[in-house]
Amino acid sequence: MHIGVIASMKRGLELFVYRELLAFSREGHRISLFPTKLAPGLYNARPEWKLHAWHPLKVLLAQPAAFLGSPLRYLALLREALATRALVDFLLAWFWAPQLAEVDVIYATFGDHKLYVGYFAKQILGKPLAVTIHAYELYENPNPRLFTRALAACDQIITVTEYNRELLAEEFGVDPRAVQVVRIHVDTERYRPQEKFVVLIVAFFAERKGHETLFRAIQQLNRPEIEVWVVGDEGPESETVDVPGLARELGVESQVAFFGRLGGTALEAVYHACDVFCLPSRTDSHGVAEGFPTVLAEAMAFGKPVITTRHVEIPRVVPRILVDENDVDGLAQAILTLYQDPALRREMGAENRRIAEQLFSTRNPAKTARLLQNLAAGARRASREGPETRRQGEVA
Repeated sequence: MHIGVIASMKRGLELFVYRELLAFSREGHRISLFPTKLAPGLYNARPEWKLHAWHPLKVLLAQPAAFLGSPLRYLALLREALATRALVDFLLAWFWAPQLAEVDVIYATFGDHKLYVGYFAKQILGKPLAVTIHAYELYENPNPRLFTRALAACDQIITVTEYNRELLAEEFGVDPRAVQVVRIHVDTERYRPQEKFVVLIVAFFAERKGHETLFRAIQQLNRPEIEVWVVGDEGPESETVDVPGLARELGVESQVAFFGRLGGTALEAVYHACDVFCLPSRTDSHGVAEGFPTVLAEAMAFGKPVITTRHVEIPRVVPRILVDENDVDGLAQAILTLYQDPALRREMGAENRRIAEQLFSTRNPAKTARLLQNLAAGARRASREGPETRRQGEVA
């Protein structure tokens, strides 16, 4: 079956729409997408789905040919569109009509402008029309004057709840027997309770942060229950590494969750939730090394066990667990050790918390302030002495 899907993609597809279309595609159905709005988002059209974008100028330029091809129908529908304030929906339907003529069924994913484009397309082509009603269109429909008429023209009305079916009958006079309830779906094989062991890394995407070493260690362990949470994004342009691409290349993307850049309580939440913090710092190919990574101090303050490397200042602060730079085998073994030993994780977390309280205290800024204060005081004294006093001191 070839399905002509009219959907909004103003921030990509809605997740539930994307899931439904993906299920259609996996069953062997062809998908052609007709987006009323189009911009990238989290869930975009897959390569095998044919995407029919539009531009206002192209839509207008297509109208003379549409009129000449079927002038009586064009004028009759134009009058209806003007009477119901649906001119844009009408124009889009005529613009897409040549492509929609190739589909077996027109499917509007919402009962709003998507449905109205489908409604006019059905009048033009005689193709069967189906719509799924979700919720907002029952309460804040953008064109109530056309909604009931478009519903009556549908060959199949679908909605996602029994309550919606009742509302369609009570408020819009739709025969409930003409409405099928098909609830949204979730992949219950993928979305299921699972025990996960979470390794957190917080760092911008640079070679010296060691994402590659960590991903190779995860690849070597080959334990699906061990998951890496990656917080951070691109670093300085000259240093940026394609970390998501690296996860795909190594075949561990199913075990890696990318959170982007986080701050405030969102960042604190992932620190709280992780089982282990890992930062396999290393000297990069340009000879650039770390100072002392702030994220290690943060993880230790949260009372988390830390896995890191024997790199610059780190061994002077972090007592365990340390591996050599770029040591994939050692890092894999360290992760496995902590995975298998909850008591050791608690012990290390408590030890790290004590170290953080001693070394990374909120008293530290006061030390810097005193140094600055002494510097300022010295400058004031020198100013009061004046040039003559300084010259006398130099002569003496």
